[in-house]
Amino acid sequence: MKIGELAATAGVTTKAIRYYESIGVLDEPARTDSGYRAYDQGAVERLDFVKQAQSSGLALADIKSILEIKDRGGRSCEHTLALLRQRLDDLDTKIAELQAARTELRDMYANASALDTETCTDSNRCQVITDTIGDA
Repeated sequence: MKIGELAATAGVTTKAIRYYESIGVLDEPARTDSGYRAYDQGAVERLDFVKQAQSSGLALADIKSILEIKDRGGRSCEHTLALLRQRLDDLDTKIAELQAARTELRDMYANASALDTETCTDSNRCQVITDTIGDA
């Protein structure tokens, strides 16, 4: 199949296919006599895997590392588990940071709600910010 057919079948753009080829996530296909890329069902399966792995939060570099193991005939499960564990740890860290930011913002909002907006006369700053988190 040509690149447009592959893109439609796999649900990606032709630009994404070319990019995946350029970074080694998708092998360069054979070419027809007229120079068109000629893909097989394996390309569809690989793109499906790439999309699934991306939806789990894995980066293309991680996905490529899994595919490299598979391409060498290896078993990638332990490597993939380690990548997923790292992704979970990263998410836990990010969630903790977001929860702390939410708490700070909630407190700031509560403090700002008690301010008298009629006394806000500074033309360069807003007291909702300066009076609730201090001067920078």
